[in-house]
Amino acid sequence: MAFNGEPSELVNKLAVEGISRRCVFSAGAAITTARRRATLIGGLAVLMWATLAALTVSLKSIPPFQLLALAFGIAFVVGSLWLLFTGGAKRFSVFVQPLSFWLSAIAGLFVYHALYFVALRLAPAADANLINYLWPLLIVLLSGLVPGGDRVRTAQLCGAFMGLAGTALLIAGGGKLGTITGNLWGYIAAVACAFVWSSYSVWNRRFSSVPSEAMIGVCGIVALLGATTHLLFEPTSAELARGEWLALLALGCGPIGLAFLVWDYGTKHGDLAVLGTLAYGAPVLSTLLLIAIGLAQPTIGLLMAMGLVVGGAWIATRKPQCTAGYSISPE
Repeated sequence: MAFNGEPSELVNKLAVEGISRRCVFSAGAAITTARRRATLIGGLAVLMWATLAALTVSLKSIPPFQLLALAFGIAFVVGSLWLLFTGGAKRFSVFVQPLSFWLSAIAGLFVYHALYFVALRLAPAADANLINYLWPLLIVLLSGLVPGGDRVRTAQLCGAFMGLAGTALLIAGGGKLGTITGNLWGYIAAVACAFVWSSYSVWNRRFSSVPSEAMIGVCGIVALLGATTHLLFEPTSAELARGEWLALLALGCGPIGLAFLVWDYGTKHGDLAVLGTLAYGAPVLSTLLLIAIGLAQPTIGLLMAMGLVVGGAWIATRKPQCTAGYSISPE
C-alpha cells in the first residue's frame, strides 16, 4: 500500500480500515530496521574487498584465470562444507533456482572479472582501475530505476560524486587519465566492468526470494569457467608455495567468497544507493592496508581522498526529516 500526504491523514485512513496506530508504526519500524541490517551486512563486502589488493600482490606469480579458478573453487568447497555441516545434504536444495538467477549471477561474477583482467592488460592499470570504480556511482544512479526501488535523493547524488572524486584522487594520484588513443579497447573493457557490476547489483534485487546461499553454487560454476579459460588461453600454470596457499585460502574465503554472499544479501534487501556509496570505502581501506604492510606510503592526496570518501558516505547516508510526505510500501 502506498500513500502520500500528512502522517495524521494516513493514520486516520488506516484507523478507518481497522488498523491501529501501534501496528502501523511497529510494522514501519520493523521494515526500516530490517533494511538497515541488510545494508550493514552488504557493507561487510566492502571490508573484505579491501583486502583484495594485498592478497593479490602476494599471489602475483599466478596467471589471472588460474587464480580466478582456484579462488572461486575454494569459495565453493568451503561454502559447500558449511551447507553440509549446518543441515546435511538437504541444504543443497538451495541450488534449485530459476535459470534467470543463474545466468545473472554467473554473468555478474565471471564476466566482470574477465573484463577487469582484459582492462588491466590493455590499458594503464591506474586509469583502468579508476574507470572500473565508476560502478558504485552507477549503483546509486541506477537504484532509482528498479521497480519499487528507492528514489535517488540529491544528497545521495552529491555523496556519490564526492566519493568518485575521492576515488579518482586516490587511485590516479591527482593526475589526469592517460590518453585514450592507443588504449581504446582497455578503456572500453573498464567501462564495461563498471556497467556489468553495477547493473548486476541493481538487477539482483529482482531475485530477493533466492537465498544468498545459492551464490555458493555460482562460485562453483565460475571456478569451472575460470579453469576452462585458463587451460585454453594461459600457456603456463604456477606452482604455489606454502605461504601462497595460505593467501589463496584467505582470498577464497573472504573477498572472493563470503563477500559475494553478503553483497548478494545486501543488494536484495538493503538500501542500494547507500551500498553504492559505501563501496567507495574499498579503495581507501585497501590503500590503508597496503600502507600498514609497507607496500605504499601515506600522502596528502591520500588524506584528501579519505576526506572526500568519508564525507560523501556521510552525506549520502543521512536520511531526510519526515515533513509533509509519508509513505508505506512493502519494501
